[in-house]
Amino acid sequence: MFIRLLFHSFALSTSVAALIISGCARQPQLTAELTLRTLNAVNLEETLSRRDELMMAYSLTSYDAQNKPVGVVNGGWGVETVKKGQLLDFPASEHPARPIQLALPKNGKIVASLILVEVDDYNQAKQTLAKIQKIHNVVSIPATLLLTAAEVLTPLKYVSAGLVASGVGLQLADKLDNDDVLGQSSVELYEAALRQKKQRFIKVPVVFSGKNQQDSFEYKLEYDITLKTVKIQAVRQ
Repeated sequence: MFIRLLFHSFALSTSVAALIISGCARQPQLTAELTLRTLNAVNLEETLSRRDELMMAYSLTSYDAQNKPVGVVNGGWGVETVKKGQLLDFPASEHPARPIQLALPKNGKIVASLILVEVDDYNQAKQTLAKIQKIHNVVSIPATLLLTAAEVLTPLKYVSAGLVASGVGLQLADKLDNDDVLGQSSVELYEAALRQKKQRFIKVPVVFSGKNQQDSFEYKLEYDITLKTVKIQAVRQ
């Protein structure tokens, strides 16, 4: 009887210890992946030529629990000629837009930013895009002065600051005027909220529309952000 009670007590304490260990286990880190899906050219800005030459630049910027920027990655697509009514499928296109990824800090956030640009100078735009694609998905430390939490940042400023942090040195916000930028989009993702909701996929539909002189334009863009689980590995010295 004593032996049976002792065994039962040991099994109970073992199961409690297992619960404590599993409850204290570190949650795997989440990685956000931004993927462009489709772009529908409902109406063009250039009605005379009946085509627009487009470029997109996009970025992911991470902030820690103290709202300090800790990482940024950049991506770019274009320069492509688009006709009215054309539907671009980015993953299946001849020149696909490659996804970008960035780790989501614990109790922090990630800002996904994107700009759609109508190109005036084709050669200059191609050179700009080549520089962006050269540092595609390379994690850099953000320029803190450009990404302070107190400043109200537009998607254009996020993308521009991300490129500066990556060493490209392009101040897009200074080079582009209102006529060049057809649309901007930003989405903020908070790590704690995503874990609580167990949300792993965010679909972002955006409509870019406006008027430039006598020409009206409308573009419908869809991109998504997927949260993936990755294992945290110790850094070897």
